[in-house]
Amino acid sequence: MLQLYFNPPKSSWSLRVWILLKTLNIPFEPKIVRYQSNLNAQRQQFQQFSPTAKIPVLVDNDHTIWDSLAITEYVAESYPQVWAEDKTARAWSRSACAEMHSGFHVLREICDFRPLDRITLADIPDELVHELARLDDLWQEGLNRFASNFLASEQFTAVDAFFVPIALRIETYSLHRYFSEESLVYQRRLFALPELKIWLQS
Repeated sequence: MLQLYFNPPKSSWSLRVWILLKTLNIPFEPKIVRYQSNLNAQRQQFQQFSPTAKIPVLVDNDHTIWDSLAITEYVAESYPQVWAEDKTARAWSRSACAEMHSGFHVLREICDFRPLDRITLADIPDELVHELARLDDLWQEGLNRFASNFLASEQFTAVDAFFVPIALRIETYSLHRYFSEESLVYQRRLFALPELKIWLQS
């Protein structure tokens, strides 16, 4: 069975993989690890299962797969429902996941992933406004282009999993005013996922 090393509820990168597996009912053995205040001790612990000393990490027998995007693609080889059935929707989804994976640096810096907190930002710089506008455009594009409840399909897929941390950041930092109503309906749909409630209680 697949083994997933992750840290709930603090790791947004872990959340992407965990909620994808849970929502799609893909069996795995959870391996919960916790961040430590002593970074050297944490690194030594994580290096026992992770070549980068980071999480998430997926172990499949003798194979170790690290990085959330690589894990997603690995799982998709055995479970095609990870991505949308339509070829165009799959290509768009991969592009959106890659953009989320490598971009939105200002959002990550200013809006640290703190899903259990509620924080009021004293200042919203233009760079952050720009990134929030891009997220809104991206969500609207997927919802309109594929005319589904989720971004690329009627069913939850990997591209939705990659944006679940954004749905939480909107709540944490009260960023609703920067999103269209259409995007907020989608955000509320992600926020209401029963699997997400389990994650937040972990």
